[in-house]
Amino acid sequence: MKHVRGPLCTIDVGDRTTETDAIDDILESSLGGRALGTRLAHDRIPFDVDPLGPENRLYFATGPLQHSRMSFTGRMSATGVSPQTDGLLSSNAGGFLSRNFTGTGYSAVEITGASDELVIVHVTDTGVEFEPVPDLEEATVSETCDYIDDEHDLGAEHTVVVGPAGENRVRYASMMTSRERAFGRGGLGAVLGSKNVKAITFDGDSTHDVEIPSLQMEVHGEAAQSDHIMRDQGTTSVAEYANQVEALPTHYFSELSFEGIDGVSGDRVEEKKYQKGTCSACAFACKLPTRDEDSGLETEGPEYETLMAFGPNSGVDDIVDVMHSNKLCDELGLDTISAGDSVAAYLASEDEFGNADLIHELVEKIAYREGIGDQLAEGVARFHDDLGVENWSVKGMEFSAHDGRTLNGQGLAFATSNRGADHMYAEFYPYEYPLVDADDAFQKEGLEGKPPKLVELENINVIKDSAVLCKFSRDFVTPDRLETLLDADYEDLLALGGEIVSLERHFNNQRGFDRSDDTLPYEDQIPGFEDGLDAYYDERGWNSDGTVPEVALEQGEDGSGTATAE
Repeated sequence: MKHVRGPLCTIDVGDRTTETDAIDDILESSLGGRALGTRLAHDRIPFDVDPLGPENRLYFATGPLQHSRMSFTGRMSATGVSPQTDGLLSSNAGGFLSRNFTGTGYSAVEITGASDELVIVHVTDTGVEFEPVPDLEEATVSETCDYIDDEHDLGAEHTVVVGPAGENRVRYASMMTSRERAFGRGGLGAVLGSKNVKAITFDGDSTHDVEIPSLQMEVHGEAAQSDHIMRDQGTTSVAEYANQVEALPTHYFSELSFEGIDGVSGDRVEEKKYQKGTCSACAFACKLPTRDEDSGLETEGPEYETLMAFGPNSGVDDIVDVMHSNKLCDELGLDTISAGDSVAAYLASEDEFGNADLIHELVEKIAYREGIGDQLAEGVARFHDDLGVENWSVKGMEFSAHDGRTLNGQGLAFATSNRGADHMYAEFYPYEYPLVDADDAFQKEGLEGKPPKLVELENINVIKDSAVLCKFSRDFVTPDRLETLLDADYEDLLALGGEIVSLERHFNNQRGFDRSDDTLPYEDQIPGFEDGLDAYYDERGWNSDGTVPEVALEQGEDGSGTATAE
């Protein structure tokens, strides 16, 4: 099995110390990325840790495919205990950071402790330096990137930055890289901010050799020649179809389609796109640099989930208003989905849907925790009672789009996901719209036959997040190609994925998570929901209460990540 190489670099920002440890035994069975971060976190973070305390640890890791020149490999992973979900969580970001990270020569970098002053941590292949930066307190992402470029001649592609939201410990604060790319879900920006770290830079020329098969160039060529609509509209290409089949959350989840969809559709986004955008080494180029000529507003995006949260779910039908919300979140360091849903909840409580000026004001208040923003910064799960609105979250994480009331398998996926209501954990929705071949598709309604597929999808997404491989490679990197690229049998890869899902769940079980957390605000609208949950647990070899047995976790031969007694 291909895997990343190099030692673990542990950085204690409180003591200003660094330590380097060989972890070859872990690397050989972990690929890299999310699998590596999860193994390290499970073994090294106390089960009872305060997510915003100094004992929480944050892991950055790439995978073996960051040593290729193949499309869909411009990503990397981050792992820690989330202040939003209170569980172990991995997030990943695109952009141009990953290959600068590999240049440091480390397989993973671990951040722990808490600094007594605001610092930037500079990680290179020759050492680690700590730079006090009190003047950057509450600086925006762009201001921080400009400072690093001016003072250190390191572009934004070398940086991980938190904006004011991270410093102010907004529970869904993002870490930003390459200015506009986000480690978006789960609030890891608040974790870095709680450590008083404004930014981390990565640089060096010590990339370890990992030989990737020549198939990489075939995949790269196909990506370059593809005429896929995502190359023009990104993920917003699905907006009108989701609206048509009634899977588009609208007016804080009270409706499933939006009469103003034409004003925020993929076509409107494409009209504002002024150049191609991509991630490192990727010829697919699905990113969305957009500009409004009248106002001069420039941003990257919005992608579909941002469009949903700040568009239909907030009652907004003007793409420029959504672009403005997107820009604010990127500058301030906020997850656009959770920020948009939190704002939508407030709009619902005040009957202010469609008030774009108020929306933009609320985004800023959230980042700086001013007025009502201090409450909204806690997330829907924590403030919904006070506002008198329904709790549209799972495990503390606000819902993304692809509504499970219509796409029932995706609904079950939201419930079982270890990181809450996030569509990318399993990605069941393409099989129910469907966006896949008819032979692979499922009916939207009900859960018959879906739990085994859900387990497979969760497991293989671990592998993609560990390799690290963009999820939008699914039409290009088929199972047989993945076997070739990673020099591993597909069933063995599924087994590794299952083991990591179980490790995440086991960690969260120690923090009190069980079946009662695998719920939905609409589970009574999904036929056979409880039976589907039972079938999912059985497929994984877990207890019926949603816990992993107190046992050694082993790779199941069927890819389920089963646990067997010691």
